[in-house]
Amino acid sequence: MSTRPVENPELEEELTFRERLLLDIRAASVEFFGTATFLLLGLGGIQAGSITDGSTLERTMYFATSFGLSLLVSAWLFYRVTGGLFNPNVSLALCLVRVITPMRFVLYCIAQLAGGIAGAALVRALTPEPYSVNVFLKNHINKAQGVFIEMFITAALVLAVLMLAAEKHEATPFAPIGIGLTLFAGHLFALAYTGAAMNTARAFGPAVVSGFPHSDHWVYWLGPFVGSLLGVAVYTFLKHYRYWTINPGQTAMNPRHSPADPVDTLKATLNRSGNGDTRRSGSLTGHRTSADYRRETNGGLEKRHLNDTAV
Repeated sequence: MSTRPVENPELEEELTFRERLLLDIRAASVEFFGTATFLLLGLGGIQAGSITDGSTLERTMYFATSFGLSLLVSAWLFYRVTGGLFNPNVSLALCLVRVITPMRFVLYCIAQLAGGIAGAALVRALTPEPYSVNVFLKNHINKAQGVFIEMFITAALVLAVLMLAAEKHEATPFAPIGIGLTLFAGHLFALAYTGAAMNTARAFGPAVVSGFPHSDHWVYWLGPFVGSLLGVAVYTFLKHYRYWTINPGQTAMNPRHSPADPVDTLKATLNRSGNGDTRRSGSLTGHRTSADYRRETNGGLEKRHLNDTAV
């Protein structure tokens, strides 16, 4: 679940629409295989754990460890290729902060949902036990509580991705560890209540394979969606108010290769619109790419960063 900086923005802008589309399709195909791998390992762990003897606490630890390690391993395998997202809600967050283009976001979501189905189908085909990997609300949890639980744990996961992977700093190569631990912690909290999806693809795949056996499946679309927006909102607040100046020197941040401040990005967009500037970047949908926004805003961001840390 890391994200890669644009190493050569000028070269990226020279790509034609067809070349960009082919790149995005190739990236989406890798997301499909990565999501299928992640969920094969994670759901397989839950399927195996469901047939073993053990207390509720032991099973909770087993399931949480299975998913946390599955994400850690899968993300580390694929993050240098596509970012290793494996989650439509994380893809939405990265689209909102201009790390990926809207076209790539759409293709990623399709690939991740399809990968979720593939991973869930493999678990069902490979294991002889009754299928027991669906997420659903427990009897003592109402739908509103389920939505809010999924919202908060998804927001934590999204914020972990943005702060550990999208933001470039000394610890970025180790982001999969922190993100996997965030998924682990979310499972420790929510397994007993919602099943801890934190990922619409994780809920959708098993539901498709088993014929949508639970009527509360919509909770796992709404909760993570709102959670993604909440995570982006917290990240935007931290970014706009220069979080690195609160405790300067904690890590060496690299603003040039980090997403631009979303507030400054919005201002730059409005200024361009107000000035009648209708130039398009090479984005597949006509929107400017993350490289465009970084050039418009990160110059000032780097100056502010240097001024703040020079005191």
